[in-house]
Amino acid sequence: MVQKWKRWNTAARKWLWILVVLGVAAALPVGYDRLQTETTSKNVELVFNYRDLVDISAYQAHPQDFISEQLDRLQAAGVTSMALFESTLDELVKSRRVVLYDSQQVADLTGNVISPNENFTYVTFTNEDQALRIRPIIEQTFMMLDIPVRSWEYNGSEGLVIETPRANAIIKPLSPDPIAFEMLRDRGFQIVPRLTDSLPYNQEHTENLIAYFAENGVKRILFDGEAVKGFNDEAEQESMTAFAELLNKYDIGLVAIENIRNQQKGFAKLAYLTDYNVTRVYSLSARDANLDVDVISDRFALASKDRNIRMFYLNAEPSRDMTKASITHPLDNLIESLTEPGHAIKKIEDNGFTIGPAEAFKVTDSSLQRYFKMVVVVGAVALIALMISFYIPFLTIAAFLFGMVGSAGLYVLNASLMEQALALFTAISAPTLAVILAIRKVDHSRKQVQNMKTGQRLSNAIVLMLTTTVLTLIAVPLVVALLNNVTYMLVLDQFRGVSLLAAAPIALIALYVVLYRGSSAGSTFAAIRKLLQTPITLVWIIGAGVVGIVGMYYLSRTGNAGTVSSIEMAFRSFLENTFGVRPRNKEFLLAHPLMVLGLFLSFKYRYGVYLLIIGVMGQLSMVGTFTHIHTPLDISAIRVVLGLVLGLLIGLIAVGVWQVAERIWKQWSPQLKR
Repeated sequence: MVQKWKRWNTAARKWLWILVVLGVAAALPVGYDRLQTETTSKNVELVFNYRDLVDISAYQAHPQDFISEQLDRLQAAGVTSMALFESTLDELVKSRRVVLYDSQQVADLTGNVISPNENFTYVTFTNEDQALRIRPIIEQTFMMLDIPVRSWEYNGSEGLVIETPRANAIIKPLSPDPIAFEMLRDRGFQIVPRLTDSLPYNQEHTENLIAYFAENGVKRILFDGEAVKGFNDEAEQESMTAFAELLNKYDIGLVAIENIRNQQKGFAKLAYLTDYNVTRVYSLSARDANLDVDVISDRFALASKDRNIRMFYLNAEPSRDMTKASITHPLDNLIESLTEPGHAIKKIEDNGFTIGPAEAFKVTDSSLQRYFKMVVVVGAVALIALMISFYIPFLTIAAFLFGMVGSAGLYVLNASLMEQALALFTAISAPTLAVILAIRKVDHSRKQVQNMKTGQRLSNAIVLMLTTTVLTLIAVPLVVALLNNVTYMLVLDQFRGVSLLAAAPIALIALYVVLYRGSSAGSTFAAIRKLLQTPITLVWIIGAGVVGIVGMYYLSRTGNAGTVSSIEMAFRSFLENTFGVRPRNKEFLLAHPLMVLGLFLSFKYRYGVYLLIIGVMGQLSMVGTFTHIHTPLDISAIRVVLGLVLGLLIGLIAVGVWQVAERIWKQWSPQLKR
């Protein structure tokens, strides 16, 4: 019975390969849908933070003239939109809309005695038009907060008394300044309101606000703070659902902030309720606004091309420059980065984009995609089972059956988690399986052909490198299909397990090279027994320490959190400007060349295969490139091909250097022994 089970498991590999091929075939139309989706959003919108402009103007001799002049300059430079925050009394003071006093100041001004038990905020308006336009939004906000507001007059100017301390009053969010709103609209700017969830949710007030936005051409809302509007009252009022209905009614979408540490609370749900009418924004911080214009320009061009960013948010703030004894600002630097000499807008347009209002992706979802994905799941499980079969052949069939049952169960509990888990293990399995088959091939060839000629070894190494790469890349359509969801494109959800993907294939290949290169289970157990009986020496300890340090450094560079030196940044910019798409350094400078060299040496030397432990890094990295779902498929494909071509070229150079070094060693080593 045991022998029959072994034969069944061996025979099962053929059927698993068939299922993998069927899974890849089913994944292709799903990938095509993804390609179609990526072509539907080609507008790039440049948004400037209007509040920052007001803050800078407060340090100018003629603030209103300064704002007018800078708005003209920004518009001429290509800025199409202005971000307008919910106003505050403090901001209205800077805009010369109102003047604020506390109770003591009013007592000093009027000569009247104010009760020592009173600590109120007094507001006067700078002219009748300001009073007509601003007074209602102040009264409305504080009445919603149950803070009494009453009329007041000073020197013939009407005003308000807000029965709360000034320090409290100035931080309450009001509706956006209607005077600034209309001024910016009249100048031709698109308005991007920034809303908070600081006040209790009120459906009537919110609908009036959203209707006003829609009447004035607002297309997107960008939230300010840690939560979306309506989040805090969702449990009692279902306010997020009500807010989403308003957004859908008035056809207003959302903006997702890239690289935010914690996603704004409730954003994922609100995006779902608005049918993912979402675009992504890259925010250039006020500090980074002072970077070199070429650096800013490259960031914008790269983000729009490589990360599906369709909106750029420009911050600026005044700062004290003691060397010049003046207050400075980065507006000139920002404008130069967009025009000359930075040419950011030209670079963006050269990449096929148009400067205009950002649009959400129109998702292409064919009617058969659901069924194709079911076949993809079967193919992914089969691939994982195949990888397991080379380590534990006895469990080949069991691994496949367990994978299918587990996938079905996980799908019922959490479909997204099932897709991510399968995508991760598929991405690990393909490069591992590909390199295992390459190792088996070179071992077989070395036994069959003794003293293989150099040219034959080189040609075989190149062919095997390419076939290994093709086998690795069968994971790509499977992973793309499994993660084909707009939530990944918008980074509302992300592929998880990046560090595991970066480490697991290396560890698995190392395990295979050390323990599984024998032809039978007995030889594997013998290798394990021999390894366990080997004395641990100081060399082993030092070696383990070196491997640990290198491994930690490698993992620290995995993903987007690693730091990059200025030299490497310059090299990256060189690659980007030279090729248009930057290949990954670890692929073409390290892993691919070592893979070529390792295969070349393995056809002659048994221990040459140890280089493939590092070489698999390039194989897994190619698959990992396609797990960045927010990067367009064509960009990922170009990146992989460039890395492979450059890696092969450098690998050939490495082979040549080895051959020269080997000949020198053979010529001089006899003399050294004398």
